[in-house]
Amino acid sequence: MLLREIIDSIESVAPRSAQEQWDNSGMQVGDTGRDIQSVLLTTDVTPEVVDEAVILGCQLIVSHHPLLFHGLKQVCGQTPQALVVAKAIKHDIAIYSAHTSLDSVPGGINTRLADRLGIRDYHMLVPAEGQKEIGLGIIGRLPEPMDYTEFITCVRDTLNCTYVRYTRSKKEQIQTVALCGGSGAEFIEEAIAQGADVYITADCKYHEFQDADGRIGLIDIDHWISERHAREIFRDILSPLGIQCIISKTDKTPIQVWQEQKN
Repeated sequence: MLLREIIDSIESVAPRSAQEQWDNSGMQVGDTGRDIQSVLLTTDVTPEVVDEAVILGCQLIVSHHPLLFHGLKQVCGQTPQALVVAKAIKHDIAIYSAHTSLDSVPGGINTRLADRLGIRDYHMLVPAEGQKEIGLGIIGRLPEPMDYTEFITCVRDTLNCTYVRYTRSKKEQIQTVALCGGSGAEFIEEAIAQGADVYITADCKYHEFQDADGRIGLIDIDHWISERHAREIFRDILSPLGIQCIISKTDKTPIQVWQEQKN
């Protein structure tokens, strides 16, 4: 199958028109006219992921996070980004990314995350201008009220989190939940304004915890973990096309958490 046909399938679900202005979803490396038999699916494109694609014989890597965000002035292998570009070109591997284009749509990152956590009757937390079905974040309700501590445990276990950071909640029993996969601290106040008891996101800073404490249950998890199900979404889109879809085994969070071993 031609790469441009694969891209058409992805963009039928996650059109580039849905991405944020600052984003760079779309082709990163390669020729859209080439033939593809096997695709490696990943959250991030790292040198290890490219090596994996070479070993597996994949002609295409589809990632959630774009490889190219900022101008690349040199391709000398001195940064992970430059090394990926050099390796991909050397081994004739194409790279395509769907970032906020996948975050912003029904069935994308945020709605899939809401489904996994059992959130119902949800809608976009921050709709795009003039849109109802496209936007960032999700807000909805749990089927029944839940103890806040119990819900934190549910988030940790359901998403298999390496860590969970959180603030006090305004309520002991929570039901209205907002979330945004990836770095979504900018929407904490919007979640409060819309009546959320809890807001789940990643990459929160100290003062954002301080401002939220006691006003809303702020739950901060690993960025990669909040978005790794992008790989399953890509697989669901591409598998019906008859091409081989492989979820990367080297794709993982760069964040390591020290855990003391107890005797």
